[in-house]
Amino acid sequence: MNVIASVALAESKPATVNSLHESAGEKSSLIVTTDYILGPEDVLEITVWRNIDLSKTVTVRPDGKISLPLIGDVSAVGKTTVQLADEISGKLKEYKENPQVTILVKEVNSYAIYVLGEVAHPGKFPLKSKTTLLQAVTVAGGFTATAARNKIVVFRFAKDGTSQIKIKASYDDIVLREGSNQNIELKPGDQIVVPSETMVLVP
Repeated sequence: MNVIASVALAESKPATVNSLHESAGEKSSLIVTTDYILGPEDVLEITVWRNIDLSKTVTVRPDGKISLPLIGDVSAVGKTTVQLADEISGKLKEYKENPQVTILVKEVNSYAIYVLGEVAHPGKFPLKSKTTLLQAVTVAGGFTATAARNKIVVFRFAKDGTSQIKIKASYDDIVLREGSNQNIELKPGDQIVVPSETMVLVP
């Protein structure tokens, strides 16, 4: 009884300040980006205070723009919600005195990765938190029996946005050897390709 009671008391103790800080730090380490940058396919709820006609839910088009009443097309890609709201507010000043614009991201669709090849469930996956290469393979159901797991390739858009860089990785190096640096943190748009052993053997 005494042992059970002491365990119960220990479990009922409130979290300490240190433990709360540690938990907050652990959660913060999962953040993909400190400032969310808008991208194509994101769904935005744009509200102009006290003006229902100008308020609208829109999807960012493939050309990176959205269309709004009165002001027409506005470029959204590459901006934060605050930056976009400021720009829309500035354009609306021609038609309305002191417009107050708020933007809510209703659907995050532009932050995604693609896992292809010899995995159980290839496809597009949302990048909702910080994700490594091994985590992406796990989300895709793991390797198939014919996967060349030591010949993984990640294709990533370069900073100029027009070219791609190729990153090679080996599962055995990551797990069994000193190759943890190959277990890279993925970025939106990354394409992970797991080839088959037969592809690797072909000259």
